[in-house]
Amino acid sequence: MVFSDLFFLFGFIPAFALCYLLGAWVDRTLLAKNGQQSFAMKNTMLVVFSLIFYAWGEPVYVFLMVASVLVNFLVGRWIHASQGSRRRLALTLGLIANIGIICTFKYLGFFAEVLNDLGLAVPVPKIALPIGISFYTFQSISYLIDVYRQDARVQRRFVDLLLYISMFPQLIAGPIVRYGTVAEELLKRHVSATDFAEGAYRFFIGLGKKVIIANQLGEIADQFLKNGLDTASTAGAWIGIVAFTLQIYFDFSGYSDMAIGMGRCMGFHFNENFDHPYCSRSITEFWRRWHMSLGSFFRDYVYIPLGGNRRHQLFNIVCVWFLTGMWHGASWNFILWGLFFGFILVVEKFVLKNVLTKTPALLLHIYTLLIVTLSFGIFYFDSMPRMGIFFSSAFGGSESFFGFVDKAALMDNFWLWVVAILLCMPIRKQLGTWLGRVGGENSALAANLTMVVRLMISIAILVLSVALLVGATNNAFLYTRF
Repeated sequence: MVFSDLFFLFGFIPAFALCYLLGAWVDRTLLAKNGQQSFAMKNTMLVVFSLIFYAWGEPVYVFLMVASVLVNFLVGRWIHASQGSRRRLALTLGLIANIGIICTFKYLGFFAEVLNDLGLAVPVPKIALPIGISFYTFQSISYLIDVYRQDARVQRRFVDLLLYISMFPQLIAGPIVRYGTVAEELLKRHVSATDFAEGAYRFFIGLGKKVIIANQLGEIADQFLKNGLDTASTAGAWIGIVAFTLQIYFDFSGYSDMAIGMGRCMGFHFNENFDHPYCSRSITEFWRRWHMSLGSFFRDYVYIPLGGNRRHQLFNIVCVWFLTGMWHGASWNFILWGLFFGFILVVEKFVLKNVLTKTPALLLHIYTLLIVTLSFGIFYFDSMPRMGIFFSSAFGGSESFFGFVDKAALMDNFWLWVVAILLCMPIRKQLGTWLGRVGGENSALAANLTMVVRLMISIAILVLSVALLVGATNNAFLYTRF
């Protein structure tokens, strides 16, 4: 099940909202004791619907996730109750268990293929990839390390840890939510009218990004990169990869917006995952703005423990970016993609640092966008021969430079391109600032004006999204397969 699905919008969410509100009523009237607020039934409803959400597409693998949570619950208690070497042993075994799970289900087949390529005849297992395993495994790892470092309190109730890991807004495609971010809110949270309004608006913004923009750009990208690569012109190759570069941003950031919005409606405050990365002036800045939850995970749990900037910095950077590539998928193109960014970041840090500070902003934007777009040429193709065809076509190896199909892709989708490019910029922030200025010193007028504009935008997005979803054939989130 995905968020941008008619059943999710008009079946799952209404059923969940009804049961969640019923759970809130039970908490208020039956379970509250000594004047203390209870969240037991609300959390139970959230766990039940999260498990239903996950089991909808892969009922078998819900047991894997629950077993993973149980292991991490027991290891977390072991870490908390131990001292010295026993404490380190508990953490080590917990990390081995989590890494073992992700390696078995995500990388075992890839490793077997590598050994076969090296001449060692080993069977290649055919194991389906559980949806969201990279996200919930990384959250489990962060929980154990934070408990070990005493940055977070150990969870004493299994159901509460299960809620943290399985919470459906962020379960299958992130953002990677640190345990410390929501630990207090698992047990005590408050949802104001402002929280609900902000969360609902954020959800509709994400829905529009995914359905109205990303899905349409995906069709253009597939037209040139998947279905018509062999005959694509030079311009066609660039049109396809630019479309994919925009698609993956609106797809993934749209999912993050929906996850953050739904969490906000329930009283959870997830960290931001994107901050207009295509406005960056360097690759270093780009990775501070793109998939920020993944970047901060590798920084805090890999880069800094390895020595960070203090020692072996070059090795640390290469290691982090090798793992970043591997995290995205068991394929050589993802490893190459990660190492490509690692190389660029090393060059920026050790060679171009002074040059970048003196270069005009416009040229820096062009440089960054060019590098990012080319990187997605590596990211898109898991077949090296087809990747070679793409780069050959993009750099003049095609039989033609610009054709009728290219013109049609640009002109027939003119407003899609315009809207996508504009929304890569902080338009929403600027709109909020403008509405505040219109209201002037009258804060009530500014608030009402903002509410009306947001309501109109939300209704328009919902109506148009539903119209596009009827009969849609290309609606899966790209990052659910990572």
